[in-house]
Amino acid sequence: MIEQETQSYVRNPYLFVVGCPRSGTTLLQRMLNSHPLLAVANDSHFIPRVIKDLAVGTDPKLTPDLVERVRTYKRFYRLELPDAAVEEAAGRSRTYSEFVGALYSEYGRLRGKALAGEKTPDYVRYLPCLHALFPWVRTIHIIRDGRDVALSTLEWVKESKGPGRFGLWRDEPVAVCALWWRRQVETGRVASESLDSNRYQEVKYEDLIDHPDASLRDLSAFLELPFSPDMLAYHEGRMRHDPGLSAKKAWLPPTQGLRDWREQMKYRDVELFEALAGDLLTSLGYEHATSAVSPAISRTAGRCRRWWDSEMTRREAKRIGRLSRL
Repeated sequence: MIEQETQSYVRNPYLFVVGCPRSGTTLLQRMLNSHPLLAVANDSHFIPRVIKDLAVGTDPKLTPDLVERVRTYKRFYRLELPDAAVEEAAGRSRTYSEFVGALYSEYGRLRGKALAGEKTPDYVRYLPCLHALFPWVRTIHIIRDGRDVALSTLEWVKESKGPGRFGLWRDEPVAVCALWWRRQVETGRVASESLDSNRYQEVKYEDLIDHPDASLRDLSAFLELPFSPDMLAYHEGRMRHDPGLSAKKAWLPPTQGLRDWREQMKYRDVELFEALAGDLLTSLGYEHATSAVSPAISRTAGRCRRWWDSEMTRREAKRIGRLSRL
């Protein structure tokens, strides 16, 4: 276990929390951030995106231009680092990875903690890059039943936000939810196959809700941190009771039944979701509602899958073309 007196020898960022959006990443971030030894930032997004045009494994030399690109990245402000802290971090860094590590050390220091990390759901698609930059980092991948993720996404998304930006969304939003969830989850799991077991851990959202104490004890062991009951009390003194607030904005404790596809999802939507991602649901241990897919839904699923595959191929070709031009 990492004790208080030895923390100064631990490198930051210490932890990444990742997962498909709407899977409970914020809940887990709030729990872990309440640990007295660990500070977990919320959704800054910048680490892989600032160097997105470089090959995986590239750790560029730190330059004033690169520092400025980090400082002005649209979500960097969420770290709440004063300019002096950024300058301090840059001053003692030679490479991008050293700079990022120093930024998170500053983030933790300003909160009285030596260990610091980041929760950005989308980092689930960048694990090779992140673990190449920071070989010591630990990643927790939270996974939730995709049908409940779809219910939450349908309330949250806009056509300019998340999976709503896919052209198929207007016609078949549930199909997009299924294919989007599948992409996020599978990308993280495939990337984990090249990581040591002590660098990657999965946790089910349902386990975190139903058995928070046991789940957090397991995660503490993975992080080599002593268990702290403060993680279970993350909501105390923060709960709000204004009508109409989401569970996130109300700072609710772990609460069962916030989404329940069995009661809240139309059968046609369940059938379509399972037609597109049923095998992944099975491999993750989630039950099915349908025993067979109707011919009409099968045709719709096939059409949506072909559209999705074509779109992913187009995006990958665009990315490769951009890299080749650079």
